[in-house]
Amino acid sequence: MQGVILAAGKGSRLHPITTSRSKAMLPVLGRPIVERVMESIAAHGVTDFVLVISPDDKEIVHYFQQECQLPANIQFVYQERRLGMADALNYAAPLIHEPFVLSACDNLVNSSHVGALIARFQEPDVNAVLTLMEIPPSQLGRTGIVDMEEGGYITRIIEKPPPEEAPTNIASLPLYVFPTRLLEFLSEVPLSERGEYELQDAIQMLIDRVGKVAGVFIKSRLTLTGPEDLLAINRHYLVTGSDEPQLAPLTVGPGTHLITPLRIEKNVVIGPNCVIGPRVYIERDCRIGA
Repeated sequence: MQGVILAAGKGSRLHPITTSRSKAMLPVLGRPIVERVMESIAAHGVTDFVLVISPDDKEIVHYFQQECQLPANIQFVYQERRLGMADALNYAAPLIHEPFVLSACDNLVNSSHVGALIARFQEPDVNAVLTLMEIPPSQLGRTGIVDMEEGGYITRIIEKPPPEEAPTNIASLPLYVFPTRLLEFLSEVPLSERGEYELQDAIQMLIDRVGKVAGVFIKSRLTLTGPEDLLAINRHYLVTGSDEPQLAPLTVGPGTHLITPLRIEKNVVIGPNCVIGPRVYIERDCRIGA
């Protein structure tokens, strides 16, 4: 099984944090969020990854060639224009040769959920698996919504329907397990009214022509949309993550107190009489005054 990560987005709603680096490269305790996504997939034996990235994202290529901590083979493809998930997947298609886990680069779930998706896909009567989550009415219209039949199979998927037209409150999140058969439908996906090639259209073709598309429910996930999400994700990993704690400042001034949970990377200079923490993450090479 392969892993395909869609990581070409600019992250415009994260400006100015994404002025000098892409959304995929934003840090979660010292590692890019895209690597955190890949980590949960690699935990289940997936070592062959395809990353769909922007042509001008040199940092992500450098990182995965020089600093990546995952034991994985990683290939890059470039999405010239950001025209939706189906368009992004179409760029990756020539490198996909077996069933694959597909994920956005900004959607973090517990690794056990990825295992549940893969296990469901391996059942003999299942052709694809979607991640599903019940959402409140206020969030309808922001994501894909599915309709289901008895037995847990999906009969319909609609991208961002108006709340009054949503058949259920069950959202499809951007984490899936697909057969290579899905790739055959990408060329048939029309340009939507939003000006994008929607992956949901290809999924609907898979439902209609092949069938047996299942879902696995999840109660919660972490997603990166705005700056407050980046804070929340880092704090979550500080409190609940399995990372080795790191306190490696270059210098700490007299009278400064460090309060855990805390992560401080290399070459950080902290002045005197500071209080750092709890629930603080400081990237490498930062300078903090008195």
